[in-house]
Amino acid sequence: MQNLENKNVLIIGGSSGIGLASAKTALAAGANVTIASRSKTKLDAARSDLQKDLNTQKSLGIAVLDTGDNDAVISFFAANAPWDHIVISAAQTPGGPVRELALEDAKTAMESKFWGAYRVARAARFAPAASLTFVSGFLAERPSPKSVLQGAINAALEGLTRGLALELAPIRVNAVSPGMIITPLWDRVGTREERDAIFAKTAESLPVQRVGEPGDIANAIHYLMITPFATGSTVRVDGGGVIA
Repeated sequence: MQNLENKNVLIIGGSSGIGLASAKTALAAGANVTIASRSKTKLDAARSDLQKDLNTQKSLGIAVLDTGDNDAVISFFAANAPWDHIVISAAQTPGGPVRELALEDAKTAMESKFWGAYRVARAARFAPAASLTFVSGFLAERPSPKSVLQGAINAALEGLTRGLALELAPIRVNAVSPGMIITPLWDRVGTREERDAIFAKTAESLPVQRVGEPGDIANAIHYLMITPFATGSTVRVDGGGVIA
């Protein structure tokens, strides 16, 4: 098993939610971490949060990066040293039934989550024994009639994972597939009371009797970074949602 001591870790989408939790886990494990996001404001807030527990001997950097801008992605990786581990959790995916979701919104979702990851994989520079980890989602295996597109995008991302594990070998490429996780993305949904009702109903339906936290997914991402025999894998962390 490898460790993250003094490894250089890039977390794209590291300013909130799963990405921020992954940054905390990597820093605690001794890595030098850079978090990237489109929003400088969110990055500054995340850096302040992370610095509270930062080991002063470790490096914490921020980078404004839009994975939808191919030239910017290429320039970013050209300007930085090869990375030991790259995690991509950034995505903006408008959702809804196929016959109701505007086609432009559907294209935006695919552009963000799938093509954003594709651009990074295409341009990234990796150190020896490096890894690349995507974040997909359990809808790839258990589709919802209200989120057909999200399931298709996640399935495509997992297919990309397996193919890249062969193309980029010996660089390891994996994915983590979360179930329902309480992240800031949920703040857009209804009122606080309505969200709590959704979480409670979901928790009742799951074998673990709770919904997920960002740290649950960060643990799985950490496992994939430090396990040199893991590649081409999708690790599902959904509280048993697919089997319930």
